[in-house]
Amino acid sequence: MKDGIDSRATEAQNMQARYTRRDAQADARRYGMDNPYAFAAWQERLRRMRALLVDSGRHALHAMDVLEVGCGNGGNLQDLLRMGVVPARLAGVELMADRAARARELLPADCRIWQGDALAPDMQRHVAPDSQDLIVLFTVFSSILAPDIQQQLAQRVWQWLKPGGAVLWHDFVYDNPRNPDVRGVSVKQLRALFPQAHLQVQRATLAPPIGRVACRVSPALYPVLNTVPWLRTHVLCLLSKPGHVPTPCHPMP
Repeated sequence: MKDGIDSRATEAQNMQARYTRRDAQADARRYGMDNPYAFAAWQERLRRMRALLVDSGRHALHAMDVLEVGCGNGGNLQDLLRMGVVPARLAGVELMADRAARARELLPADCRIWQGDALAPDMQRHVAPDSQDLIVLFTVFSSILAPDIQQQLAQRVWQWLKPGGAVLWHDFVYDNPRNPDVRGVSVKQLRALFPQAHLQVQRATLAPPIGRVACRVSPALYPVLNTVPWLRTHVLCLLSKPGHVPTPCHPMP
């Protein structure tokens, strides 16, 4: 047991170091909404997210308890609020203290933000088993380089889901040869991480090197090039846990 705790703590420290190094080297202009490629990719992701949720019968976001693991500065949580999630039913877990603090600043006070390792024992006090209708994992597992920690986090997330709940996943499937701090997660690996899940999988997100160049020429090129499936580097997935998807018993406010 001690070896497992040491392995988790070591990977958490390594992830913090990698994130700190990445933040220091990153060009913030690449990810802001004033960047044409970032804006186009964000719009595509929102459309696909909404369609996946509606097609699976999860259109009543106001009636759902939603948690994002690795919530960063809170950008995805803001999107979820705009899509209808109630602030008091929305929560995030973030490893990096500065990012968690920023998320707290940006989000309504009713949203709960917990700073720390999602695998730490004290996180179980915040998130009970079988308590979440939807758990969001966006580019989290590609930042975890230890396979055993990936497996432990997948198991923890699965325990937190209610029967009939789902994981909303967005991550890239290819390694980035220029960035050794991340590693692509294939659909085959995803199935192995969540063997009991029913998967709905879509290829998404025009390859960043291509998309950035194309959008500098014209943002209108993004949807044209994105019609070619093999130019998409990410997958957007809904991983459903067996059980009944509850029907909301009260009207949307």
